[in-house]
Amino acid sequence: MSNPTETLFRALSDAVVGMDEERTRQLSIQAVDQGVDALSAIEHGLVEGMNRAGKLFETEEYFIPELLLCSDAMYAGLDILRPHLKHEENQIRHKIVIGVVEGDTHDIGKNLVKIMLEASGFDIVDLGRDIPPQRFVDEAIQSKASVIALSTLMTTTMDGMAEVIQLLNKANVRGQFKVIVGGGPISQAFANRIGADGYAAGAPAAVKLVKQLIGEAA
Repeated sequence: MSNPTETLFRALSDAVVGMDEERTRQLSIQAVDQGVDALSAIEHGLVEGMNRAGKLFETEEYFIPELLLCSDAMYAGLDILRPHLKHEENQIRHKIVIGVVEGDTHDIGKNLVKIMLEASGFDIVDLGRDIPPQRFVDEAIQSKASVIALSTLMTTTMDGMAEVIQLLNKANVRGQFKVIVGGGPISQAFANRIGADGYAAGAPAAVKLVKQLIGEAA
C-alpha cells in the first residue's frame, strides 16, 4: 500500500499527463502545505509525468499539442515548487551549456534534463536544437560554464558530440569543462570512446552525474 507522499507524487504525475494545469497547481500547493520535499515532488511528480508524456509522444498516442499542454501543466507546478527548493546559503551556481547537436531537432529529452538541472539550482544556457559543435565550445568559453551537456536521438548525428570534444582539445580548453552526453542511441561505451566525462540515461541521472562531476553531494 503506497504512502500519502507517493500517492501525491502519482497524482502530480497523472495531472501532468492529463494536461490538467489547474489540478497540477493545486497538488503542488498541497505538497508545499504538507512540507513535502520540493525537489522530490518535482522529480517524482512533475518530471515523471513529463517522462510518461514523452513516451506517449514516442508511441504516437500524444502529439505536439498534447505535449505542449503537458508541459504547461508541469511548468504551473514548477512555478509553485521551485521557490521552496532547498539551496545552501552562498552556494556557487554552476553554469551548464545544454543543447541538441547539429542535424537533430528532437529536444524533449534535452528539455527534461534542463528542467531537472534548473530545479536543482544550476544556471542553464539552453542553446536549443540543431546546434553546430563550434557553438557549444564558443558559448561554454564565453559564459564560463562548468559543464557542456550534449543530446541527440539520432545515430546519424552522434559524431557531432565527438567533434565538440575535438574542438575543445584543439582550443586547449578541454580541461575547463565537464562534457556529458545523453539520448536514445547513446551509451556509456560511446561516451568512453569519444572521451566524454559521463553519460546519463535520463533527467534524474543527469542531475546526479553533474553533481558528481563538479564535486557536489548527489
